[in-house]
Amino acid sequence: MADTATDARWMGAALALAERGRGRTAPNPAVGCIIIRDDKIVGRGWTQPGGRPHAEAMALAEAGGAARGATAYVTLEPCAHVSSRGPACADGLIAAGIARVVIAHGDLDPRTNGAGIARLEAAGIAVASGVRRDEAARTLAGFLARQRLGRPFVTLKLGLSLDGCIALASGESRWITGPAARAHAHLERARADLIIVGRGTLDADRPRLDVRLPGLEARSPVRAVLGHGGAPDGWIGLDSPAAIAGTDALDVMVEGGAGAAAAFLSADLVDRLLIYRAPILIGGGKPGLADIGLVHLEDAHNRWRRHDARMLGIDRLEVYERVRE
Repeated sequence: MADTATDARWMGAALALAERGRGRTAPNPAVGCIIIRDDKIVGRGWTQPGGRPHAEAMALAEAGGAARGATAYVTLEPCAHVSSRGPACADGLIAAGIARVVIAHGDLDPRTNGAGIARLEAAGIAVASGVRRDEAARTLAGFLARQRLGRPFVTLKLGLSLDGCIALASGESRWITGPAARAHAHLERARADLIIVGRGTLDADRPRLDVRLPGLEARSPVRAVLGHGGAPDGWIGLDSPAAIAGTDALDVMVEGGAGAAAAFLSADLVDRLLIYRAPILIGGGKPGLADIGLVHLEDAHNRWRRHDARMLGIDRLEVYERVRE
């Protein structure tokens, strides 16, 4: 009988590996895989930039012959379809002689949905699924949003004073939050593959929107501007929030300003809020949000669920997830 605690522990390691690929694997999901034999790691893998090799292929290559009779922990159901870019991972696990596969989340891609598990079981491989599923869903949020909603997963980041301002009335905004909060925001940038600001923010601040954490500079996302008037060289122009569906992105981060934030909220395209709140009062400054079209106060309730809250230096981070059926 499987040890539930052991499965959860090793799946945690696979989830950590999956995080290494976030923001770099589109159009493929960021998946992690770890292969265990005799309670020792014999192979590790995560989806590589551009989507190939897949996590399972990378882990199997490292494990070699030690994969026979081993257990594979994978954060997403192994793919069952062969593409021009590579073989099916379910077939690779079977050919390697894997004895058991533990899966965190099913693959909603209709080419695999359930077929990967069925193929493994037909080959005599024991399969357990749903281990740390909720955590995997957050790592896979962009891929799952593409499958369910036909668009990327959208995170809105707001750096606010206690009274909800993003800048002085003059427009001065550097810096509302402290260095720890700003570093965390850069880590979030590194997990996105597209970052968006509004036309007003672009013209006023000329933001770089890159990742400035040591060792992660190459993880800077593609930059986009929301609004009319063309985009700078190397940027993408979006004429509406809905235009994100036509990009290749899986995870989108909206960084401001108040108009862009309101536009995405009005269109109900925000799935996650990152609110960095500094212990300062501005008074009469620029509000963090423009009008989002609410007519009745009751419509504002029951839309957001707090997922996390923590201190980052002197600032407080609160993370909220959109409540959807």
